[in-house]
Amino acid sequence: MVRRGWRLSAVAGVALLAAVCASGPASPDTGVRTGSDLGPLPADRYDYTGQDYQRDRRASALLVRQCMAGHGHRDFPLDPRSPYSSIGTIVLAGTDYGVLDPDVARRWGYGWDPAKHPSLTPKGRRMTNAEYADWPACGAEANRRLMRGIDVKRDWGYASIRGVEVDKAVMRDPRLRAAWAVWSNCLVQRGFPRYPDPVAAYADKAWKRDRDANTRHTERERATAAADVTCKRRHHTAELWHTVKAEKQAADIALHRARYAAGLRALRTYRSNITEVLDELS
Repeated sequence: MVRRGWRLSAVAGVALLAAVCASGPASPDTGVRTGSDLGPLPADRYDYTGQDYQRDRRASALLVRQCMAGHGHRDFPLDPRSPYSSIGTIVLAGTDYGVLDPDVARRWGYGWDPAKHPSLTPKGRRMTNAEYADWPACGAEANRRLMRGIDVKRDWGYASIRGVEVDKAVMRDPRLRAAWAVWSNCLVQRGFPRYPDPVAAYADKAWKRDRDANTRHTERERATAAADVTCKRRHHTAELWHTVKAEKQAADIALHRARYAAGLRALRTYRSNITEVLDELS
């Protein structure tokens, strides 16, 4: 998800870095392997989650199937393929901070195990041309049902919208840029390219991502990813990054409290709508 701000003084930045590293000498064994290991962020409770996405897919499929039956398509599948194409694309990143797990980095580089992250290509049969003609209207009807009672233009996804701007501020933060410089120097010292930040390392075109955005897992890619993780761990890059994000999110929520609250009410209404549909149609 997109995450969520403001500039503190250089003195505060030094204090923050000292606090992150106060446990003792730098060590690559931080124990951080996933974003959740770093703890929750202030804006998490206001934002759409992966579980929401899965529940939405199920509820939408059930509503569409009900609607299609009303159009005379009695055996419409829950996960239909288009009559013209079956391409499914999904782009995955390990975390908001890039790859954190050393085992994943050594085995999969900047990609992932296809067996654990299957394609989103639909598994059902292809729609007929007649079904395909009615399908968009049923999809729109399903969306209206799930968004019932929500001011979509004003309140829906407010945390994600603000998150774009807050993330820009996070990326400009002098403390984080200093931490990235240390991380980058660490990579160079190990014989790897000088990337400006972990996002650039993850997105390097040299990894030649396929249509599903997975990489080739070459020896060079895996070695780079492993060094990336080692440098993050040695210099506590992800921990400081997470702390800066948390500060800026909290400041933005305080500045726009009423709008965040309205967005949260919309999210709760949406979740309630999904629950109603699943209870009724499952």
